[in-house]
Amino acid sequence: MKRLFAILTTTLVLMTMSVFAQSTLKEYKVGHVIYVSLPDYMSKTVGLNSAAMLQYKSTVKDVYGYIIEDNKEELKLAELNYESINEFYEDFIKDFVKDEDKRKVSKPQYRKKGEINFVECDVTFYDKEAKSEIYFFVGIVETNYSYYKILSWSTAENKEKYKADFQKILYSFKD
Repeated sequence: MKRLFAILTTTLVLMTMSVFAQSTLKEYKVGHVIYVSLPDYMSKTVGLNSAAMLQYKSTVKDVYGYIIEDNKEELKLAELNYESINEFYEDFIKDFVKDEDKRKVSKPQYRKKGEINFVECDVTFYDKEAKSEIYFFVGIVETNYSYYKILSWSTAENKEKYKADFQKILYSFKD
């Protein structure tokens, strides 16, 4: 009986505390779902970039990639107000591997698919550590909510072999 009384008293106290809470709560939605397709020879991985929301690779084919989200609301809070995908792209590409030897950046190609804006370019540079030329396929996606950087890479000698797959990854993007 004493035990039952103690349980009822504790329950009543806890219920009373929640009724008289000092402040109301506001619900926030954090993040949203995106969809992207990867070639069947690639798989999800970790360890390529700690800021990435998705990382993928094929060690057998020596190809890698990741996707980083830059939420528009968070960018505004940081006082980074981009007027267009072009402005976001220009701000990103000016510093991307800028200190690497023999850095070359192709002219950007813009495309719109429904409500989603895309830009793509090729970046190559010489990696002293790997002692080879590296090829990056740089894709930027603009949705109503965010900008996404989709970066895929391989050795430059495999550029023509994998570029079409890298493009398929970019243009499969949906949110």
